[in-house]
Amino acid sequence: MIKVSVYVPESSVIESITPPYRVFNSANDFLLSMEQEPLFDVEFVGLTEHVKVLDGEYTVTVKRLLKDVEKTDLVIIPALFGDMATAVARNHEAIPYIKELHRKGASVVSLCLGAFLLGATGLINGKRCSTHWAYYNEFRSMYKDVQIVDGAIITDEGSIYSSGGANSIWNLLLYILEKYTNREMAILVAKFFAIDIDRDSQNAFAIFRGQKAHMDEAIQKAQEYIEQNIEERISIDELADLVAVSRRSFERRFKQATNNSVLEYIHRIKIEAAKRSFEKSRKNINEVMYDVGYTDTKAFRTTFKKITGLTPIAYRNKYNSMSIMAN
Repeated sequence: MIKVSVYVPESSVIESITPPYRVFNSANDFLLSMEQEPLFDVEFVGLTEHVKVLDGEYTVTVKRLLKDVEKTDLVIIPALFGDMATAVARNHEAIPYIKELHRKGASVVSLCLGAFLLGATGLINGKRCSTHWAYYNEFRSMYKDVQIVDGAIITDEGSIYSSGGANSIWNLLLYILEKYTNREMAILVAKFFAIDIDRDSQNAFAIFRGQKAHMDEAIQKAQEYIEQNIEERISIDELADLVAVSRRSFERRFKQATNNSVLEYIHRIKIEAAKRSFEKSRKNINEVMYDVGYTDTKAFRTTFKKITGLTPIAYRNKYNSMSIMAN
C-alpha cells in the first residue's frame, strides 16, 4: 500500500483538505471495480486530534498525530488561510516532522498556499515552486532562495511537488496519481470529478496589479506613468529620463523593485488592459490592440498568449460576458 498522509494545518482552507482524500480513495474504488487490490492508504494527520480550520468555521478530526507518523510515502500540505506569516507560525511545530519524513523517503506535496509552509521547511531552497498567482510577491519576500514558476499549475522537483492556485490542486493530485498508477487511472478520476486533466497554466486567471509594495519613489513614478499611458509606445530611455536616472541604474532598480524587467512590466500592464477590454466590450481584436499601444498583430498575439496562455480570440470567447450569453 502507498501511504498518503494529508497534514491538516492550523489556519487552513477546508476546500484543499478533502481533495487528496477523495482522489486517492476514488482511485481505490476504481481498482476494486476492476477486481484489483486498493493501492492507497489515506489518512488525515495533524498537530492535534481536532484541528480547527478556516478561522474555526470547521473542525477536522485526524486519524493520527503528525509526531506519531514514523514513515509515509506522501506528505500533502493543503493551502493555508489568512495572513501567511501568522499561518506559517501556527504550524511551525510541524516543520521538523515534515523534514524528517522527507529525509526518510517521503515525497512532499504542497497545494496552492501550502507552498508557504513548504517554503518554511527549507526543502525547496534553490529549487522551483508553484503557488497561487496572487501571492507571488509575498512568497518571494518571505522565501528569497526559492524560484517561483510564474503561471505554473504543477512544479515537479523530484520528491517535492507544488501546485498553482485554487483548483490547480486537482491537476497536481491527478499528476501524482498518474505517477503511482497509470494514465488510464488518472483519466478515470479526472472524468469522475470533471477536471480538465492537462491544464498547464493559471496565467489566464491572473490579474496583474503591478508590484508597488516597495519604497523606490522613482520606480513608482515610472510605474504610474506606464499605467496612465497604455496607448503609447513607451521606451526605457523615456522612463529613465522621466525620473532623472541613468538607463542602466533605472533598469536595475526597476527589476529589483518589481521583479519584472521594464519591458516585461510594460507588456503586462498593456495585456492586463487588453484582457479587461475583451471581457467587457464588443471591440474586435485590432481595436483592442491599438487601444493598448500595439500596431503589429503578430507581436500582440504572441505577447498576449505568452502572458495569459490563450490567444486574444480564445480569451475573448472564454471571458466576454456578451459572448457567453450569446452561447
